[in-house]
Parts: sequence; structure tokens; C-alpha cells
Amino acid sequence: MIARPAGRYLGTAALLWALLILSWAVALPRDWPFLALLAVVGAMIAALAAFFRDPERTTGPDIVAPADGRVRAVDRDAEVLRISIFMNVTDVHVNRFPLDATVDRIDDQGSGYRPAYEEDSRHNVRRHYHLTTALGGVEVIQMTGIVARRLVSYVRPGESHRKGERFGMIGLGSRVDVLLPVDRAAPVVRVGERVRAGETPIARELP
Repeated sequence: MIARPAGRYLGTAALLWALLILSWAVALPRDWPFLALLAVVGAMIAALAAFFRDPERTTGPDIVAPADGRVRAVDRDAEVLRISIFMNVTDVHVNRFPLDATVDRIDDQGSGYRPAYEEDSRHNVRRHYHLTTALGGVEVIQMTGIVARRLVSYVRPGESHRKGERFGMIGLGSRVDVLLPVDRAAPVVRVGERVRAGETPIARELP
């Protein structure tokens, strides 16, 4: 399965590939530079398909990861438990709801494009999803990085969604943070662990 924003990119690349094949078949010489160009365009199509892949997932128990990647931080203050996941360019880039939720509002904040693995990147351009859940207020944040600068939303305020459903994606990596009520959730992952969106439990509800 391919993620929603992939259409125009893959379509353009496939059209270019088809035009090159047609030109080669009709008029152009079949020499190595042209064959190399065909190989480059073919590799580009394969890379785009891999980047925009969106595999089906079996929803895991408890509160699940919103993104594929590696846990880069698990910390808390008096009110919030924060679990931060860093996505690299080879990870699936589609993001999923960590638990059943209604989207209250979505807002964009921040400035700059610092490397997403640095703590200061929490001030980057980012998109906040404010959710109402059985735990109370939960926030999921898509963050840009030094290369990843495109945040895509699939959902709108007022919509209700099930755990594991897709809510958006980030182009070329970066990170996703989940902010949970500290008195209602406890982490079940540690820094450095790899997680899969919609499948891997990252926290459990406290009684």
C-alpha cells in the first residue's frame, strides 16, 4: 500500500519513465548513457515507492507508538509524560493514533529546522494534534527536521478515530512526540528501543 501524498510524485516519475522508454523505442540510440538514464529513473521510482510505503498493521495493546522509529526520549514533569520517537529516512513515514481519540484541534507552531534528534528541535516548525481520549487530554506532535519539512494531515478537528488509524505523515523522517497525562499513563519502552506505528505499546493506562 502507498501513502496518500505519493500520487503526484510517483505519477510524474512513471510518466518520465514511459516517455523515455517510448523515445528509446522510436528514435533514440540504444547506447550506455541512455541506458544509464533509464536505470537512474527506475531507481528513483523504486526509492519513491519505498519512501511512501504504507503497510497494513495489526493494532497492538495499550497505548501504541504513533510513528515507526527509535525512542529518543522518555521523560516527565508534574503534568505530562512525554515519549519521543525519531524517524529516519528508511522508516515508514505514516503516523497513527496512539489510542482512541477525538481530534479537538490542530495547530502549527514553532520556527526553524534543527536536526530532529537534538533536544532543541522541540522548537522546530511542528504540528500539534490536541486529542480527547479516555485518559483525558493527549497531544501528538509532528516535528520537522533539518531535511524533513513537510507535515501532512489526514484528519480534521471534530473527527473521532480508533487507535492505530492513520492521522498523517512526515516527509523524509524527523520525529513524533506523544504527551500523556502523567497520572494516567506509565511508559513501557526505554530510550533506544525500536517501535512500529500502531503496533508497539509505548505506555499503559494506570488504574
